[in-house]
Amino acid sequence: MDEPNTDTFSGFHARRSSSFQLDTPRPWLFAAAAASLLGTILAGISTHDFVRHLDRQTHTIHCSVIPGAGAQFGESGCRTVMMSPYSALFRESLWGGLPIGLLALAVFAYLTYRAVDFAVKDAPRRVETTFLLAGASLPVLMSLIYGYIAASEIGAICNTCVGIYVASAGVFGCALVAHTRTPPSPSLAASTRTHLQWFAEGVVYVLVLVVMYMALAPKSPLPEKGCGVLVKHDDAAGVMVPLASASAPGATRAIAVLDPLCPSCRALEARLEASGLTKRLSLKGALFPLDSQCNWMVKDALHPGACAVSEAILCEGDRGQNVLAWAFQEQTRLLEAARGGDGDRAVRDAILSAFPSVKGCLGSPKVRARLNKSLRWAVANAIPVLTPQLFVGDTRVCDEDTDLGLEYTVGAMIERAARPRE
Repeated sequence: MDEPNTDTFSGFHARRSSSFQLDTPRPWLFAAAAASLLGTILAGISTHDFVRHLDRQTHTIHCSVIPGAGAQFGESGCRTVMMSPYSALFRESLWGGLPIGLLALAVFAYLTYRAVDFAVKDAPRRVETTFLLAGASLPVLMSLIYGYIAASEIGAICNTCVGIYVASAGVFGCALVAHTRTPPSPSLAASTRTHLQWFAEGVVYVLVLVVMYMALAPKSPLPEKGCGVLVKHDDAAGVMVPLASASAPGATRAIAVLDPLCPSCRALEARLEASGLTKRLSLKGALFPLDSQCNWMVKDALHPGACAVSEAILCEGDRGQNVLAWAFQEQTRLLEAARGGDGDRAVRDAILSAFPSVKGCLGSPKVRARLNKSLRWAVANAIPVLTPQLFVGDTRVCDEDTDLGLEYTVGAMIERAARPRE
């Protein structure tokens, strides 16, 4: 019987073991592939949640650094980020826009492919690790940009996004270590040509996914038709508050029916401002506090203290927008004060402390009569008892179009209002 060739076996085992030593690039390339795969999964979950909401209904949103975990209804940091103007591109020309998560999905998928392709080769080269390191810098850069936007502009942190940030850092870190453990490439010219070829392949990855998404994504059924019209839009009693201070000449007339202590109203105002739509709208606010202290159409105070804040807005006249901005900023504190032992009095004290000029007007019969006229304007237009509501021209934006489809819908309504009537 022939004896086994122990020299051949030991040589193969030695080569196999040496290729997976931590001072070689291969294990770090596999680690980069694993981190990139994590980013691919998380970006895919984010994109899936985005696409599900394009049917104009409410669904759960995954909000966890663990893939697939944390699905929940209601408010969350992930929902706030998804509904912000920063979660998608081309929102005014494409229903819902092109989700950033889709672009992240394409980039991570390509980096995963490249990292595995480089890792399975006998001897990874510096030209390969250089490209992987450069490619991994893109998600790191975007993570820094979007992390800053989430913290400073949106004011909410998305846990799924945090997972993507961690995956981005993992890919870059592993690619950097692999790069330092790879011998230099001999030819710079050959490296440049190879890098350009791989870069073109990455661009194709992104373009294919974008084209497929644009072809298959849900479409909105004529959003510019809206959900009802105003019977009379004129403000004969002079009770509306200017909301857009920097409207462009020829801006389309619009009215927002709002409650100053309504969280959804605050979110709508922030979306309109961040998207730049306020520059295209001559926007005024019709006060409609959902507070039984002044609104006979509600049995219980949904937003206690809203009547007092609405009075202060009317007391300030042309400066009422300042009171509204303050109320939005202090909304949580004001609602807590109104639900406390002192109730409405605590809210009025807070208003007088911030705006001493309303003293003598706040709570007076005159301002209460003006607020009553604002409510009667809503009755005359048969407006539902809910906030916020947005009318562009005389057409009401459907409630389900005030989330991902807001920019597309309002943009279409602005164009429709600008067309000459036949």
